[in-house]
Parts: sequence; C-alpha cells; structure tokens
Amino acid sequence: MKKIIITLSIALSFALPSYAFADQAACEAKAVSKDGKPLYGAAKDASIKKCMGDAKPNDCEAKAVSKDGKPLYGAAKTASIKKCEGGK
Repeated sequence: MKKIIITLSIALSFALPSYAFADQAACEAKAVSKDGKPLYGAAKDASIKKCMGDAKPNDCEAKAVSKDGKPLYGAAKTASIKKCEGGK
C-alpha cells in the first residue's frame, strides 16, 4: 500500500507541471491581435498573464489591509478579496 501511494505521488508530481504548461500553451495560442496576427513582446505577455488568471487568492488575502496597514476581518476582508479577484 505504501508503494502505491509513493508511486501515485511521484506520477502526480510529473503530471501537474505539464498541465500548467498546457494552459500556458493554450493562452499563447489565444494571444492574437484583433486582426488575427500573433502578439509579440509586452502585449503578448500581458495577454498570457490575463488568460492565466494572475490574481491568486493568496495574493489578494495579503492585500486585504486597511488604510492603517492592519489586516481586515469579516465582511470587509471578503469584499476586499472579491474586488481584488475581479468580482468572481
């Protein structure tokens, strides 16, 4: 049983990064201008970043602070996180 768990964990550790690369490849394919021409440079990077969904919950939780720099709690924290994530 222990060998099966170890084998599965190793297999998943190799599968997850390839999944992330597949998402990036799909986003790179979508990085085209309105004319249908591929984007280059900063425009391409911005398009891929937007496609990959750069705002992560952990980043948004770290940004959920008051004007005084103190962490927010309750409804204020929830609203701040929701605003940071783009209202998802």
